[in-house]
Amino acid sequence: MLQESLTERQNRVFQFILDFIRENSNPPTIREIADGMKFKSPNGVVGHLKAIERKGLITRGSNKSRSIQLTEAFSEEVKGLPLAGCVAAGMMTEAIEQNERVDFGEFWTARGNYVLEVEGDSMIEAHIAPGDFLVIKRRRTASSGDIVIARTSEGEATVKYWYPEKNRVRLQPANKKLKPIYSRDAKVIGVVVGVVRKL
Repeated sequence: MLQESLTERQNRVFQFILDFIRENSNPPTIREIADGMKFKSPNGVVGHLKAIERKGLITRGSNKSRSIQLTEAFSEEVKGLPLAGCVAAGMMTEAIEQNERVDFGEFWTARGNYVLEVEGDSMIEAHIAPGDFLVIKRRRTASSGDIVIARTSEGEATVKYWYPEKNRVRLQPANKKLKPIYSRDAKVIGVVVGVVRKL
């Protein structure tokens, strides 16, 4: 992979650029990279950017402050959605493996979406089975009846139907064998927008 050709320091600069683009929908300026990575001067950033450009991961224009662009070759390598872990009726693996991606084509590749693999059968009657992949849209709010990824104050994350009630939220499984979860402080961390199954 192209990114493997970078030195450790170049990779940290490049990762800063990737994270900045994901969070802000545009590339950082040289000054923003210098400030964010505690460079003593912007000149140090320029040297790393030239090396990263030579290795085929970015291009830079000369007339704009936000001229850094990811190359088509790099974008082709990492197309798809980040696989963020697994979700069950309990804990969710939180760490995102940046080099592990699932490509479902262009239909669900909206910025900010990610993928979780299902563990457990709490949503089986909603046709969400163990081993399925859920496409998640990052959201902090949801409408009643949405299927969401919700987190409680104990740090547990679960996929359930979201039903706000007076002074609490009902997290409703789609499995007649299981009881709903009631919580006063559950928070939405994403809304399910797609389900993909491997046969």
